[in-house]
Amino acid sequence: MTTPYSQTLQIKAAPQVVFAYFVDPEKLVRWMGQLARVDAVTGGQFSADINGVLIRGHYVALNPPYHLEIAWGEWGNAAMPPGSSRVTIDLAATETGTTLTLTHSGLPKAEAEKHAMGWPHFLGRLALRAGGLDPGHDPWAVR
Repeated sequence: MTTPYSQTLQIKAAPQVVFAYFVDPEKLVRWMGQLARVDAVTGGQFSADINGVLIRGHYVALNPPYHLEIAWGEWGNAAMPPGSSRVTIDLAATETGTTLTLTHSGLPKAEAEKHAMGWPHFLGRLALRAGGLDPGHDPWAVR
């Protein structure tokens, strides 16, 4: 295992707006992936197809609109099987919107390197979308 990946960013939207982008499948695919199936309750399914990567897991904890934790992994990936790592999102209200802190722990070294490139890409798209802007077509998307 490696040091967890962590990123903090500011989003010009209230925490409840940002939170919805992690629990509503229609909103989730506006910033990350092409298909999502979620049941946003503790123990509920989290499934997202992100540019050909089949993420599978479940919600570990939800405290709307300030905290959620997702058991995260990739279907068919022996190094990081479904639910084997944890994505924790903390949201704090600010005068101009929300401070989002994402921590992804339990990543094997090869996966940590990939996620250290992927999370900034996707969180940047989330910041635009939640802030009311269109991030445009995802250049990483599989056509």
